[in-house]
Parts: sequence; structure tokens; C-alpha cells
Amino acid sequence: MSKILVTGGTGYIGSHTVVELINEGFEVVIVDNLSNSNIEVLNGIEKITGIRPDFENIDCVDYVALDRMFEKYRDIEAIIHFAASKAVGESVDKPLLYYRNNLVSLINLLQLMPIHKIKNIVFSSSCTVYGQPDILPVTEEAPIKVALSPYGNTKQIGEEIIRDTINANPFYSSIILRYFNPIGAHPTAEIGELPNGVPNNLLPFVTQTAIGLRKQLQVFGNDYNTPDGSCIRDYIHVVDLAKAHVIAVRRLLDNESGKQIETFNLGTGRGLSVLEIIRSFEKVTHVKVPYKIVGRRVGDIEKVWADPAFANNILGWTASETVEETLRSAWQWEKNLAKRTKSE
Repeated sequence: MSKILVTGGTGYIGSHTVVELINEGFEVVIVDNLSNSNIEVLNGIEKITGIRPDFENIDCVDYVALDRMFEKYRDIEAIIHFAASKAVGESVDKPLLYYRNNLVSLINLLQLMPIHKIKNIVFSSSCTVYGQPDILPVTEEAPIKVALSPYGNTKQIGEEIIRDTINANPFYSSIILRYFNPIGAHPTAEIGELPNGVPNNLLPFVTQTAIGLRKQLQVFGNDYNTPDGSCIRDYIHVVDLAKAHVIAVRRLLDNESGKQIETFNLGTGRGLSVLEIIRSFEKVTHVKVPYKIVGRRVGDIEKVWADPAFANNILGWTASETVEETLRSAWQWEKNLAKRTKSE
């Protein structure tokens, strides 16, 4: 049974990936500094899987603490690296925070991997590396554009760091996964998206507004070159996304491709606007979401959606959940959170 280190494993995508790894028979060690997550996520993981993964409260920027962790868990065979700051708007306001958190953490891991004989790393990247693409849908061959935000730039630089490291040292193997927009929650409603403070992503803002925690949802811009004027994204169920990480880890451990580095887009291949998501949510839940149109947000891309054919064909992975089921799962998670809060 292989042991996998998941950095940022109590976060949104990380926690769902931990569940899928455990369900597939992997042992998991989570490293997280809980800066944008909650330790109680471990309870949800345990309720779903029956197993409580090992957890270390460590900031990946802390090289010494990471080194000690690797000494403690000597049988780690692969790393899935989620730990990063991820809010586009915040990155524009606090660029140095993002460059420090997102790049130093990756450099620390890459420096420590050969010391502790760990050759495999799955890197959590983003479709933001494509900027505003010239051609849609976006394939992995699309040119990397100048980043529109410091967050996007950290993902571009992170990918470059991995490539340069692999070019310099054949020891490493990596799969880079470029996510489109993860939404939804685990079907048990035991884990889901739980941002600290004001949400930066669309769907938790939708659900929090629908349940009454927020007075009104802000839609950033209705003058984009899209059918209804709002931004278009490729929204993928977080469980579908999590399953792709299990496939990627197995591929690295089995050395299936024989390649040192591979890159895959993870999306549905379908673009939906912000206003379409709001309307679909209202239709699925029969709950009205009050919103108002405000000015554009700095760093936002107008429209982007994936061509997932490469991941479909090579990994044998597809995004299978419908947007309706995905939105329904997010609403169930929000209602479950409200019940817990009332009972406390």
C-alpha cells in the first residue's frame, strides 16, 4: 500500500482527493497550515472513509519543519501538492504573499524530494496559465499567455520550476494538472468548499447568499463579449477532479508513460456563464439568489473552457457529473453546514 503526501489536504480540492485516495487503498499523510481550511475536515474524511489520515500542521514554506516531517514518514512514495494561496483578487492586492507562499513551498518540496528518495509529484496548476486563450476550447498545446494576476503567474512559474528541475535532474517525475473551475461537494455532504471569511469563488458565495449568510451576490461585470455579458468558465465537479489525481498518482508510481513530465487539462469541455450558474442553481434548488451587477474584477479572464480530450484519452478519465448534480451537492453541503452551526 503506497503512502502519499497531500499538501493542503484539508483544503477544498485536497480533502476530496484524500477521500478518493483512501477509497482506492492508499495511505495518506496530510500537511496543512490551516490558513484557509479547518481541522474539522478530518472528521468529515473519517466519516466518509472510516479512516482518519495522519495530519501534520506545517507550513510548506518552513523547510526545516518539512524536512522533519519527511524524516518521520520515511515511506512516502509520491506527493500531491495543493498547498497554495489561490484567490485572484487577493493576489493582485498582496502579490508578495502569493509569490512567497506558492513558490517557496514548491521549491522546498523539490529540494527535499531527492534527499528523502521521493521521485513523484503531482502539481496542482490552473487554466489561468492560458490567460485569455486565442482559441476555445483550450488544448494543452495552447500558448501560455502573460498572466493576468500574480496568482496566475505563480502557477506559470511553478510549472517552469518543475520543468527546469526535471531538465537538470532525471531523478524526478511529475504530472501537472491544469484545473478549470471546481465546484460542488462530496455526495455525503460531509466535506465541501468551506472558505475562511468572505468567499473568493463563485459557488460558495451563491450558496451562502441563498441560505441567508450573505445579503447579495456580486456579479463582476456584464459587459464582456459573451452571450449574457458575464464571464464564462468550465465548471467541474470537485469529486471528478479528485479522481483524476488518483489516476495521476498511479500513473507516476507505475511509470506508465515512461515520461518524466506530462501535462493535462481537467475540465468538462463546456463553458457556462456566471449568470447561467445562478439561474441553474435557482432552478435546481427552487431558491432565489439575490444579486447585483458590479464592475469588472481585476485579473478576471473573459471566457475559458477546456478541451479535455487528451486527459480523456491518455488517462482514461472523464468528468461525469452533470452541472445540476454538482450544484445540488453544493446546496446540500451548505444546508448541512447550517444544521451543524445551529446544533453547536
